[in-house]
Amino acid sequence: MTTQTDGLLIVGEELCEKLVGRQQAFDAVQDVFAAMARGGAWNFPVIREALGYADALYGFKSGFDRDGKVLGVKSGGYWPGNAEHGLTNHQSTVFLFDPDTGRLSALVGGNYLTAVRTAASSAISIAHLARKDAKVLGMVGAGHQSAFQLRAAAEQRDFEKVVAWNPHPDMLPRLAAVADEIGLEFEAVSQQELGAQADVIITITSAFEPLLLKDWIKPGTHLACMGTDTKGKMEVDPSLVAAASVFTDEVAQSVTIGEAQHAATDGSITAEAITPIGAVINGDHSGRTSDTEITLFDGTGVGLQDLAVASVAARLADEAGLAQRATL
Repeated sequence: MTTQTDGLLIVGEELCEKLVGRQQAFDAVQDVFAAMARGGAWNFPVIREALGYADALYGFKSGFDRDGKVLGVKSGGYWPGNAEHGLTNHQSTVFLFDPDTGRLSALVGGNYLTAVRTAASSAISIAHLARKDAKVLGMVGAGHQSAFQLRAAAEQRDFEKVVAWNPHPDMLPRLAAVADEIGLEFEAVSQQELGAQADVIITITSAFEPLLLKDWIKPGTHLACMGTDTKGKMEVDPSLVAAASVFTDEVAQSVTIGEAQHAATDGSITAEAITPIGAVINGDHSGRTSDTEITLFDGTGVGLQDLAVASVAARLADEAGLAQRATL
């Protein structure tokens, strides 16, 4: 959606959920990762600040996909107390601009799209990096995002079982219900047992200390570290990051606000050792090289992901005549 001829498009949350499914999100995010690796799309510096109010983090992610002609910014953040108000912790809106004129072309709800594009990112990493014979999926975290992650991951390999751990065990039954719905056995386990069983592990938390240690992870595991990315974030042992073959959406974010930041700081990994996942998608990097290699995808959440799925939502809403329109 790159032109504005009949006013500003407004695409709300319900419409986004109706129009953009897992496959549309997977395709859009995979395409933009590939464009990033080719140099045809790039992210602008992230602004992310603690408000000093409501324990909230607020910021902006933006970028330009020259190949796809998508320009915009996502504004929003993380409000940890939102569950008490019946809201998701992540709140955001995407602003799309016509790259030919700079005019605002669409306002798109970002909450559902953030969840579905984050799940698409880990699913893409599983599709390209996990062993083909992976049977057990490990889930670390059972919040709102975890159900999206589980559904998307389950479509990438012939999993038979889900093992899960969450710091608040009372949240696990919701994830168990999703596993049951898609026909997978579910078991709540300790962190160490999760590492012993899982062939693929997704971490989706807001942790600032390691939840998984290097010695718990078996050879050949693929990890997708998808939790809240900010300065100090840590979901897995930095020595595990250093021992793995690391892939990411954007290297600059990986070593500053992503899972690789601590290993990068102590010098056990360098930015040059981290591979953009787009290079694997484009066939410029082989990805996994053996069945015993530990691979790790550091999903930092780049603005171009949000713009990609928001652009799909705006286009589909416009084509269906379902979007609201307004004049500025």
